[in-house]
Amino acid sequence: MSNNLNDTIIALATPSGMGAIAVIRLSGDNAIELVNTHFESKFGAKNLTQVKSHTIHLGSIIANNRVIDEVLVSVFKNPNSYTGENVVEINCHGSIYIQQEILQLFLQNGCRMATNGEYTLRAFTNGKLDLSQAEAVADLIASDSKASHQIALQQMRGGFSSEIENLRQELLNFASLIELELDFSEEDVEFADRTEFKRLVDKLAKIIKQLIDSFAIGNVFKNGIPVAIVGEPNVGKSTLLNALLNEEKAIVSNIAGTTRDAIEDEIAIDGVTFRFIDTAGIRETQDIVENIGIKKTFATIDKAQLVLALFDATEMHTIQNKIDELQQKYPSKKILTIINKVDLLSENEISNLKTQISNLILLSAKEKTGIEFLKQELTSLVNTGALSNNQNIVSNSRHFEALTNALKSIKEVEKGMELNISSDLIAIDIRQALFHLGEITGAVTTDDLLGNIFANFCIGK
Repeated sequence: MSNNLNDTIIALATPSGMGAIAVIRLSGDNAIELVNTHFESKFGAKNLTQVKSHTIHLGSIIANNRVIDEVLVSVFKNPNSYTGENVVEINCHGSIYIQQEILQLFLQNGCRMATNGEYTLRAFTNGKLDLSQAEAVADLIASDSKASHQIALQQMRGGFSSEIENLRQELLNFASLIELELDFSEEDVEFADRTEFKRLVDKLAKIIKQLIDSFAIGNVFKNGIPVAIVGEPNVGKSTLLNALLNEEKAIVSNIAGTTRDAIEDEIAIDGVTFRFIDTAGIRETQDIVENIGIKKTFATIDKAQLVLALFDATEMHTIQNKIDELQQKYPSKKILTIINKVDLLSENEISNLKTQISNLILLSAKEKTGIEFLKQELTSLVNTGALSNNQNIVSNSRHFEALTNALKSIKEVEKGMELNISSDLIAIDIRQALFHLGEITGAVTTDDLLGNIFANFCIGK
């Protein structure tokens, strides 16, 4: 955070490398003036400092009377820009040589390279975004599914920020009255209606608890839902993974113990990302390396949100006992029972299997039959109702921690009111709750906090 935010900065806003078009972005008080010095309009003399904001101009970037490239220059004047400063975006041809020539031209004439996330940091500093919206920008860039995109977009638009700020403002109003009581403590006057205040604190606790609970959904939507594929050797775990991914990701062999380490990949199904993990087959073995893989299998089950328990259709007489064992060992896990290799059974045998064991998913990973039904079952287990209803969902671990701390302080306020403790002690807990809520939106910040957040951004954003 040591860079001067008054400098004019420059960076490539598009991915590095060759492409059809590259965008180079400048931001700062002198951005328009600097570009104007090296810009020659195709339609006669034109001063970029005098053009209207949010306009685009065709011309050339000139260095020492030499044309570097024909470009489109977009001008955004403060405060109506992404950063709240003067911003210029130069759309040039995507040659790496051209990109570097333009960058070097302005670096040698009054600009410095932007650091990670510095454009968004300036947007935050200049009041264009609050901190949670700024973090949502990074999440939006990183989103790789419909669900993670929707959460990030909603947060960037300020829905979550507004809810937090409303909570904070309501609490702040009562805090002001209690602080006023402290100023008149000798007169023994009461400005804050305790009944109304208790209703407010109960409401805040309920809303904050809902937001905290939403993290269980938001975190998996953002990072993908971990799904462990488990079973004995040769039941078709690797074949199932390949069928789900529609590619030969895992080695398939009829030799027991082929998979000795977890193989992981992810796909989006109906807008939700699932991280499938193919594990080592569970069995008794003297092979040291295979045993390590089996231990990893149990560790994967512990961390997984869903478990696909795969069984061989030709081993019908042992399936129910194995299902019972798995459910007894992991009673809190959501386990889907999958019977593979049904292509080897007759219709009568399949009918008997359905009669003997309930809630089965029957498929043939080898023939890729039943895969689509399995995908439907997976998505049916995911609660997307909150997304559909545009509810605020917490997906950021920093926000989760701040909300958890705020709720602790609110609970202390509730306890203090029940015990009828003095207002000055209640005021301390209220200040703590306000502090933690303020951490989310950036009403309370430190240089270390900002440094940690924006260091994870890409340069140019």
